[in-house]
Amino acid sequence: MVGVKHCDLAPTAAVKFFGAGIAACVADLITFPLDTAKVRLQIQGEYKSSEGKKVIRYRGVFGTINTMVKTEGPRSLYNGLVAGLQRQMSFASVRIGLYDSMKQFYTRGTDNAGIGSRLMAGCTTGAMAVAFAQPTDVVKVRFQAQVRGADKKGVKRYNGTMDAYRTIARTEGIRGLWKGCGPNITRNAIVNCSELVTYDIIKDLILNYNIMSGLCLLSFAWAPGTL
Repeated sequence: MVGVKHCDLAPTAAVKFFGAGIAACVADLITFPLDTAKVRLQIQGEYKSSEGKKVIRYRGVFGTINTMVKTEGPRSLYNGLVAGLQRQMSFASVRIGLYDSMKQFYTRGTDNAGIGSRLMAGCTTGAMAVAFAQPTDVVKVRFQAQVRGADKKGVKRYNGTMDAYRTIARTEGIRGLWKGCGPNITRNAIVNCSELVTYDIIKDLILNYNIMSGLCLLSFAWAPGTL
């Protein structure tokens, strides 16, 4: 068996930043229909019939997807995808990609990060990400909530993603692009702490106790051409 060569060169902050954004975009491409179904289910109580009764069009996640495909076509599941990818590239890059850098900031460059500094780093990057990417989230949800093709008057609200940014800023003011920012910051700060801090602690335990080293060496020994 040939010797095992380790690479101790850590990725730069730029690599982490763009790597997190690209990974999130790939995940968004796969899960976007589920996100669209979630938005439709959340807002359907706002629609009322001519008699003033609430209209229930969607029932369950997969029932919502099935209804949208039948009534609006398969492309409706990806309404707002461009804004969604813009959101992930700006949101996940900050939320995940800058976590290690922010953790070093709170520990003043040392490697001994306690639970407090990890929580602070998670809260900070989660809040920063929302403050930075909220306009993309607003536009994404607007497209997902819009019935594909036209609204009740037969006129499209937005002609495209960039037109949506301009229209919202013009008709609702710049603050309209940051609607819901406060609750979203609170939510994502908590989520970021739960996700990244838990991941960070488990990763350190695996590395400190060499839990995966035996498995890695075993797989390397049985790899083709290594014996």
